[in-house]
Amino acid sequence: MKQNSYKATEIKVLEGLEPVRKRPGMYIGSTDAKGLHHLAKEILDNAVDEAIAGFGKTIQLFRSPVSETEKSMSQSIPLGDEAITVVDSGRGIPVDMHRSGVSALEVVMTKLHAGGKFEETAYQASGGLHGVGSSAVNALSSLLQVVVKRNQRYYYQRYHQGAPQAKVAPIAESKVKQDFGQAAEQLIHHQTGTLIRFIADPTIFSTTKFNHKTLVNIIKDRAYLMAGIYFQLIDEIKQNVQHFYFESGIRSLVEHLNMHKKPLHQVFHIEKFWTDATTSKKIGVEIALQYNDSYQEKLESFVNVIHTPDGGAHVNGFRMALSKVLRDYAAKNKLLKEKESFTTDDLREGLTAVVFVKMPANDLQFESQTKTKLNNAEAQSAVYQVFKNGFETFLEENPKAGKNIIGKILLSARARLAARAAKEAVIRKGVFEGGSLPGKLADCQIKDPAEAEIYIVEGDSAGGSAKQGRDRKFQAIFPLRGKILNTERARLDKIVSSEEIKNLIIALGAGIGDTFNIDKLRYHRIILMNDADVDGEHITTLGLTFFFRHMPEVVKQGYLYVAMPPLYKVTFAKETHYSYSDEERDKLIAEIKKTKPNAKISLQRYKGLGEMNPEQLWQTTMNPETRMVKKIKIEDAEEADAIFSTLMGDDVAPRKKFIQSHATLAELDI
Repeated sequence: MKQNSYKATEIKVLEGLEPVRKRPGMYIGSTDAKGLHHLAKEILDNAVDEAIAGFGKTIQLFRSPVSETEKSMSQSIPLGDEAITVVDSGRGIPVDMHRSGVSALEVVMTKLHAGGKFEETAYQASGGLHGVGSSAVNALSSLLQVVVKRNQRYYYQRYHQGAPQAKVAPIAESKVKQDFGQAAEQLIHHQTGTLIRFIADPTIFSTTKFNHKTLVNIIKDRAYLMAGIYFQLIDEIKQNVQHFYFESGIRSLVEHLNMHKKPLHQVFHIEKFWTDATTSKKIGVEIALQYNDSYQEKLESFVNVIHTPDGGAHVNGFRMALSKVLRDYAAKNKLLKEKESFTTDDLREGLTAVVFVKMPANDLQFESQTKTKLNNAEAQSAVYQVFKNGFETFLEENPKAGKNIIGKILLSARARLAARAAKEAVIRKGVFEGGSLPGKLADCQIKDPAEAEIYIVEGDSAGGSAKQGRDRKFQAIFPLRGKILNTERARLDKIVSSEEIKNLIIALGAGIGDTFNIDKLRYHRIILMNDADVDGEHITTLGLTFFFRHMPEVVKQGYLYVAMPPLYKVTFAKETHYSYSDEERDKLIAEIKKTKPNAKISLQRYKGLGEMNPEQLWQTTMNPETRMVKKIKIEDAEEADAIFSTLMGDDVAPRKKFIQSHATLAELDI
């Protein structure tokens, strides 16, 4: 039964606001783009908390330019580039007088550790931690405005860098419309609700421009978790409106994650409340799971609406139960041959799962305010019991699914044994043969990984030029022979049995698979350098696939780069210039003709690195002072996973569809 009590008496005050501006990283993790988007998450999660509590089914997030009115009211305080507005149809933040002598709204927005989440009567489960969210966002905003609709009236307050500019006061509906435009229309449409609009403080953040795709992902996560809640993203800067609504919740999320893979069975889904025998507190557990034919695991975990990328107690409970159920099922149904077994790692291959728990907000324990890992031991027990009982029943009722899952796991176990043998051969070659590095590696002199870099190039011709043109002190060269194995659809045993890849693994020094250790990596700049043509781009893609799938930590740490060799050499008079794109070439030629109309221009299109002599290769592609390299980042791991599966996998139909739909974006190399 819903508790409709949410009054000023439920707002608890613990301390002031000043620490947030002094040490923002303690509250939002960082002051870069990630921290900036954390502000949007906090305000959005307050709206979602109302939905979790059963109040309000509609949430809108607006990304907007800063208005002239806001510029005029900023009072010389520097404003960020954009504004974020969140509108919900919840009960509206209380505006009645708090015992501290000011409005409850002002308490929530200006005091740390103040909010209804301390009282179980207000929120049974929420995403915010100890009431820090709203006040932290306020402290880190140049300007923040709140409009609350309660009892058919509107109440308003404005803050600069967390400081209220006036007391909470009624505001006319016409004034709300005038100042907040489309967002106001949404609030007016609701019976009750809250509108919060903030502009991040540029003196705190390195950037105050929000990324559309990041906002999409933030909202999409919450829409999957909150089945039946309608979300809308209105990007007034991109002139784009997107709607998010998933009736099936995390079941839909699992289906989406497996979209480009072949599932082995129908999605398993369970949602139940578990009661702690000691405290009698209830924990909601929801899990969706499906195995597929890929070789990677995709596990997403959430507490309330908080994404926990580092897992924690709830994920531990899931893994323990998964291992217990599948081992018992395999033994009971005699699916294991004599001496056959599997490890916990074998269970992960091809697993896609979402683990979602709902807990009382005042009980949540995280490793830090950024909430990446859950520490509550009772969450482990809850997930273990609920999932174990539900998954056992599922396998009994779906024997074909059970056999397919065990078959997949046993294939992984056999491949693991073969991979171990192959890896031991790699280790033996690297250690017992005099500890020698591969003969084809031209190593650098420096031993500090932070200073060292390795160029991975294709072919002896390019490798020869690179070896001659490099700076031997800090640059190593590793030439590959032809195109390496496509590792997207290859198990580890096949990968490490490839001579080219085996030598590359030895050269990098960090191992692979369960033996991989990023601390042993010999180079902190790994640069893929290939010809600027179709074949070269294909080889680069094969290299990216290898690192993304089998050494993802290299990518996460920012150690992987792609070299950008010039496409053209433009010569006139006695001057030589290099162009890295058609546009740059055209601009250069136009400038030459403008300043020296009679100059004879010679244009050479480079098809391969081997066409450059060592001096040219150094100057254009290897000299840190003049070269151009792209650092490989994974802003959206889910999208990257889907693209690699589509373009590098075995299934032709999705790849054909992708190529056809993106054909107009392709550049022809004729």
